[in-house]
Amino acid sequence: MGNDLGHIEQQRQLDIKFMAQALELAKSAAKKGNEPFGALLVKDGQVIMTGENHIHTESDPTYHAELGLIRQFCSEQKVTDLSHYTLYTSCEPCCMCSGAMVWSQLGRMVYSLSHDELAEIAGFNIMLGSDEIFAKSPFRPEVTKGILKELAASIYTQYFR
Repeated sequence: MGNDLGHIEQQRQLDIKFMAQALELAKSAAKKGNEPFGALLVKDGQVIMTGENHIHTESDPTYHAELGLIRQFCSEQKVTDLSHYTLYTSCEPCCMCSGAMVWSQLGRMVYSLSHDELAEIAGFNIMLGSDEIFAKSPFRPEVTKGILKELAASIYTQYFR
């Protein structure tokens, strides 16, 4: 049992470390004129690729951090199965990005702020949370929620207000 607790604490520390990086990517995206969303793909405790929101700089409303990262990584690596990867994202993904996680068979997803919490800050809502998408999907990543959400809330509050 002590070993299980040690593993859980070790995973929590990794989640905090990688979420801090995702939030830095979100801030970077905002500095470049995009919305503040960032993501990173991790395998075996190593960052494999990072992504930022590029909807304004690329004039592509679908260029969200998560979808862009999944699209780029899978294309470059010639893979469609991410079941051995974890995606860290600064905020709960929208229905489009959640769908990409389903179709890429993502193994695990970790986010900071929920879409309902973001809606309170931003004043609008994406209408469907990732839980709803995953519940009706053939592949469901393991999900960890709320990592560094106070820090995320301050980033989004600063951006949307």
